Amino acid sequence: MLVGAPARFTKDQITDKADVPQELAERIWRALGFAQPADGAVAFTDADVDALRRVRRMLDSGVLDEQTVIRMARALGQTTARLAQWQAEIIIGAMLPQEPSEDDLAHVLDAALELRPDFEQVLIHVWRAQLAAAGTRLLAIADGNDELVPTRVSMAVGFADLVSFTRRARELDEKELAELVEGFEARASDVVTSHSARLVKTLGDEVLFTAPTAAQAAEIALDLVESGVELRIGMAYGPVLPTMGDVFGTTVNLAARLTAIARPGTILVDSSLAEGLDGFEIHKIRRRPARGLGVVQPYVLRRSSS
Repeated sequence: MLVGAPARFTKDQITDKADVPQELAERIWRALGFAQPADGAVAFTDADVDALRRVRRMLDSGVLDEQTVIRMARALGQTTARLAQWQAEIIIGAMLPQEPSEDDLAHVLDAALELRPDFEQVLIHVWRAQLAAAGTRLLAIADGNDELVPTRVSMAVGFADLVSFTRRARELDEKELAELVEGFEARASDVVTSHSARLVKTLGDEVLFTAPTAAQAAEIALDLVESGVELRIGMAYGPVLPTMGDVFGTTVNLAARLTAIARPGTILVDSSLAEGLDGFEIHKIRRRPARGLGVVQPYVLRRSSS
C-alpha cells in the first residue's frame, strides 16, 4: 500500500532490466540500508527498476563515479530511514490509543495513504531548499579558500547537554521522557536556526551545532541556557572537517570536553572563541585537564549586563 506497487521481480530480473551489474546493485541496496532478499525471491517493483536505471544514467554521464554513487546512496538511506521511523512514530503515537483495535490500525493506514501524495511533494520541496542552503554555505566557504570544497574550515562548534538526564530518565515514564527529549530538541533547533546556524545532530540528551562566527555561537548558547531547560554548554572555535553531514576534528573534541567540564547552567568557551567576542562578559577561570587534549584554558560566557 505504501510503496505504491506490488513486488514483481527478483534481484536477477531487476539488474537485467536496468542493465546494472548485480554486484553494483547489491552494493547500492546495502548502502540504502535494505536487507538482501534471497535468490529467487520476488521482492522488487517497477519503481526499483526505474531507480536503478537512473543510477546507471548518472554513472554513464561521467559526472559521478561508482564510489560517489555509493556514498550518495548511503547518505540517502541513513537519512530517510531516520525520517521514516520518526514520522511513523509521530503518526502512530498521535492516532493510536493504548489498546488499538483492527479498525484503529486500518484508520492509520488510510490516513497514511491520504497524506502520502502531499507529503512527497513537501519532502521534495524541503530537500531542494535544504540543498540550496547547504550549497550556498559550502560555496561561500570555498570562495575564501584555494580548494573548491575545502577539507577543513574554521567555524564555531558547540554542544548543549541536558543536566541530570540519567536521573530524569529513571524518574519519568516513557511518554514523559519522549516529551522531554523532543521538547529539548525542538527548542534547540528553533534557537540554532533563528541565528542562521546549523543543528548538526541530536543525541537524545545532547545537541551539536555549528555557527560561522563566534558571536552567532555566543547568542545561540545564551538563548539556550535562558530557554527554561537546565543545560551545560561547551564551545570552541577553529578548523573542523565537515563530512557525511557531521563535523570532526580537535575543535569538536575540545567543545565536547568543555561541555563535560561546565557546571549546570553555564557556558564554557575556549580561548579562540573568547578572542572573537565583543559585547559579551567573558571570565577566565582556572586551567583544566581535558582528556586527550592536555590542559585547556576555559572561559565562562555570560550576557553583558550593560
